[in-house]
Amino acid sequence: MNETQRKELASLIDKFSSGNGIHSTVITGVNCIKLNEINDRLPSVYTPSLCVIVQGKKRVLLEDEIYQYQPSEYLVASVDLPVIGQVIEASKDKPYLCLQIELDLHQLTELMAQTRLPFKNKIPSQRGIFVGDVDALLGDGVLRLARLLEAPQDIALLAPMIKREIHYRLLNGQYGDVIAQMAQTGSHMQRISEAIQILKANYDQPIKIEDLATQVGMSISSFHSHFKAVTAMSPLQYQKRFRLLEARKIMMTETQDAASTAYRVGYESPSQFSREYVRMFGHPPKRDMSMLLQQKSIA
Repeated sequence: MNETQRKELASLIDKFSSGNGIHSTVITGVNCIKLNEINDRLPSVYTPSLCVIVQGKKRVLLEDEIYQYQPSEYLVASVDLPVIGQVIEASKDKPYLCLQIELDLHQLTELMAQTRLPFKNKIPSQRGIFVGDVDALLGDGVLRLARLLEAPQDIALLAPMIKREIHYRLLNGQYGDVIAQMAQTGSHMQRISEAIQILKANYDQPIKIEDLATQVGMSISSFHSHFKAVTAMSPLQYQKRFRLLEARKIMMTETQDAASTAYRVGYESPSQFSREYVRMFGHPPKRDMSMLLQQKSIA
């Protein structure tokens, strides 16, 4: 992405962001993200998406790994991943600006069948998150998609075509083999993604790893190995992080107390829930809720 493209895309994102935060747009699956100050570490779940930064810098932590990206770079999450994000460069004069585009696995599958690009069928399981450079062709597609925000009458016809092109550019880019694994039936990444959806749908229930492995057609040892290769954590660690994120959301949106929430998300002991909550969010549940409410009132 050249400087002219970057500046135009930054202007569009800024124009269609009413303030700090994530702003959905009239284009389905496309969000504008703006932040005019650096923030604390924010735990969340990244879903399969392409995030293109045009101003500021961001750091994403997956367990002990750090993924940092800046203008003219992108971050792709290929599976649902519990991560910690932190904007590390932003100001009122030069806010952090990012365009997020949801990835469509069905679109990828269709493109792979039609284009017959020479993907490697058997590659080692890769992390479900990576950073790459926005080349000229990908940058052009992303910019043309953003321009449609100023031409809503063209969205119904043109947005699907441009999104399709963006998916093609990713498949044909530096991480094409990894992107292809997302949609390739029977690939290790596709099976781990399926297991993640099962974990998320049953996050409040006890899980048996052998049952989960069987459901996605893998041996227990292979499942453990590939799950950790993709997510950097074990299935039980994944479930724990997802439970805690759901608990935080419940307490914030439904004002439910910590003990009730602990049982609701699958914990048998509120004290264990509180200990693990502190480890993940840095404060006990009650204190964390007070801080979040205070931040919300200031905003």
